[in-house]
Amino acid sequence: MKKLLLCTLLTSALAAPALADRLATEPVQPIEPAVITEPEKVELGKKLFFDPRLSRSGFISCNSCHNLSMGGSDNLPTSIGHNWQEGPINSPTVLNSSLSVAQFWDGRAATLQEQAAGPIANPVEMASSHVLVVDVLRSIPQYREEFAVIYGSEDITLERVTDAIAAFEETLVTPNSRFDQWLKGDDDALTEQELAGYQTFKQTGCTACHNGPALGGASFQRMGIIKPYETTNPSEGRIAVTGEDVDRFSFKVPTLRNVELTYPYFHDGAYWRLEDAVDLMAQLQLGRELPPEDIANMTAFLKTLTGDQPDFTIPQLPPSTNDTPQPVPFETPADSGS
Repeated sequence: MKKLLLCTLLTSALAAPALADRLATEPVQPIEPAVITEPEKVELGKKLFFDPRLSRSGFISCNSCHNLSMGGSDNLPTSIGHNWQEGPINSPTVLNSSLSVAQFWDGRAATLQEQAAGPIANPVEMASSHVLVVDVLRSIPQYREEFAVIYGSEDITLERVTDAIAAFEETLVTPNSRFDQWLKGDDDALTEQELAGYQTFKQTGCTACHNGPALGGASFQRMGIIKPYETTNPSEGRIAVTGEDVDRFSFKVPTLRNVELTYPYFHDGAYWRLEDAVDLMAQLQLGRELPPEDIANMTAFLKTLTGDQPDFTIPQLPPSTNDTPQPVPFETPADSGS
């Protein structure tokens, strides 16, 4: 018994430094589970995230473009907005978005709360207005009661609406991927091919941009460093925010977490196959022509980044009342005032 105990203690003593060394030296860190300190606010935010009445049509919710059953995106090149309008850019995943330096591809929103306000009033997206959304929510007694419990009064404001949505979105992290298990010391979590792919990922230089817990989201980089990226998408990236020519075609580096779920890829959604995205990025950003085996290995590694997806009960939304402004699902020139 003493020998068995000694063996166990020695094994633990040897494993602990190895684990600590891996966590300290790798350019990627595990994602940790969300810590929820305000469950009532999160629950309210979840309802608002799924409520299509935040849109003019009464049909589009936050979940429409950031579908939590589909990796937090909509798996379309660009999203479908009000009156079947085509969105201007690929919808980034909402999963792990709290780990990003800013929101949207061009970083024009500094916080999740600021981001939540944008699509509501965008005429191509939800096509409502901040005033109308507040009026809709104020007309629903159950919402007024929930806001009173959480914020101390029944007064519903845009600031409170977006604060609740952001609180819910902060919980949408995806821990416990197989790669995270490996980072935390489980040597059996990855196959030889996946480990080889991770080594190629590092040696090729991908971790210069795709690092940290989210493997991205922490910086803005020019799309097409070695040679230009060919696209018909008119978006020019960060220059729209800064006005600086140096930021033309500079976009927020996307997270690679759950990347096998968030196709099609890039800001224009032009590439559907993960293998093609890997190949193109190596060429455009790093000037590397990767052999098929390296592409296959890196693709296998990237699929180990899929973590535990959000798991919760779909919210039961409170019913509208006779005072609730009615939606306009099929816009006409008369409806829009033109």
